[in-house]
Amino acid sequence: MSLRPEANWTARLPSNFVILGFSGWPRGLRVLLFALGLPLYAATLAGNLVIVALAAADRTLHTPMYFFLASLSAVEVAYTLILTPSTLAGFLLPPGGQPVSAATCAAQMGLFVALGGAECLLLAAMALDRYLAICRPLRYPQLVTPALCWRLLAACCASGAALALALTTAIFQLPFCSGLLVNHVFCDLPALLELACGDKALQERALLAACLLLLVLPLALILLSYAHVLATILGPGAGAEGRRKALGTVASHLTVAVLHYGSATAMYARPLEGRSLEQDKLVSLVYIYLTPLLYPAIYTLRNRDMQGALRRALANPHTASLGCRA
Repeated sequence: MSLRPEANWTARLPSNFVILGFSGWPRGLRVLLFALGLPLYAATLAGNLVIVALAAADRTLHTPMYFFLASLSAVEVAYTLILTPSTLAGFLLPPGGQPVSAATCAAQMGLFVALGGAECLLLAAMALDRYLAICRPLRYPQLVTPALCWRLLAACCASGAALALALTTAIFQLPFCSGLLVNHVFCDLPALLELACGDKALQERALLAACLLLLVLPLALILLSYAHVLATILGPGAGAEGRRKALGTVASHLTVAVLHYGSATAMYARPLEGRSLEQDKLVSLVYIYLTPLLYPAIYTLRNRDMQGALRRALANPHTASLGCRA
């Protein structure tokens, strides 16, 4: 139970929170971080949009693998649109922070969890696709159909949305203490839980359960899938060219998975007790700016199919074929 006086609790959902962001940092440092963050955000947005456009326009990329990759990039675009502009604005906030309505705060939290959850599940779907393509090649065309791809995408998005609704509802049912100063750059779950009064054990357990569902289980599936893939491509009978291409795909996917799940685990799979919100703000700069930028770089710079599609689009953009067949 909280030791804060109950007289300081809000009797109902507060009308406004105040996002402190980096308003307490020196102005020169904040301006520098804004100047660094803006081009990183532009590059991330452009890179993911290029992946989506190429996967839709180039017929050689009309496969389940690139369908999931384009879906991941589309989710990443929405994810960064939810977080990055508010973070950039946080670098320029005046002293005292920026008021934000409770409805806006709840919407931002819900969309962040929904899109982040969909990303986690899409990475697992991509690993399952590669497992079936490499370990079950004869049955792969019958198993992984365009209809199945769309159903998996819908399931990933719906699961993320359902979990986001449950977590957001659970947190905003709590009474909040007076002040309502969110010591973060957006309405993140731990920062809001820190402001809550009363018994928060149920909400903390819900957050840890969400981490188990979205981080531990998908990562276990990814590692298991790629362990089977590596055993197959490194075993006897695999051709040198096929082995090289498969290893490149596995390396790219595993790199993205480690970056994504590693940063998310470091941020959320920790108890609230002893957590430093100032440190959380610094960690948030990594998964808001650096990690999303690495995704398109990894998938384009290390992928020959994507490189070839980009060269064809740049050489003759008017002949790009439209109509994605998943």
